[in-house]
Amino acid sequence: MQKFRDNAGRTWEVAIDIAGIKRVRSLLGIDILSGLDGKGLDPITRDPVVFVDILYVLCKPEADRAGLTDEEFGRGLGGDALHAASEAFTEAFISFCPNPRDRKRLRRAVDQMSAMLEKARDSMDSTLESRVAQAVNSRLVAHGDSSGISPEPSESIPADSPCASSA
Repeated sequence: MQKFRDNAGRTWEVAIDIAGIKRVRSLLGIDILSGLDGKGLDPITRDPVVFVDILYVLCKPEADRAGLTDEEFGRGLGGDALHAASEAFTEAFISFCPNPRDRKRLRRAVDQMSAMLEKARDSMDSTLESRVAQAVNSRLVAHGDSSGISPEPSESIPADSPCASSA
């Protein structure tokens, strides 16, 4: 069983087993085994609302013992907690697969997808940093100096003012 901690500090166990799969099918009409159809887990985990509903149903026996509704359970998930829940779900799903070849195939697919996402994030970071630097430089050049320091005192600041720059 895989575990994650929600934003309220509660620890949850994600167990994907026949009972949990049947509960998800019965209560949500979703077949989480569709993740074995070659498309992977993306269709299941893409929508965070649907994903949290699936998690709640999988964790329902624990949630019932804790007296939590699906809405209260959902309030505990977001940001890092949702990411941790997604990782726990993925690991639990891979562990559930009855065929060792399917487990290996899913593991490779998950690892490749993670690597691709990390490259995409790095590229986005680099692009964002570049665009911010260009915007700052453009703004400085538009104000007449690439150093950001005005070469002459502004007309609104007297030349003998301590705020006037010395050129």
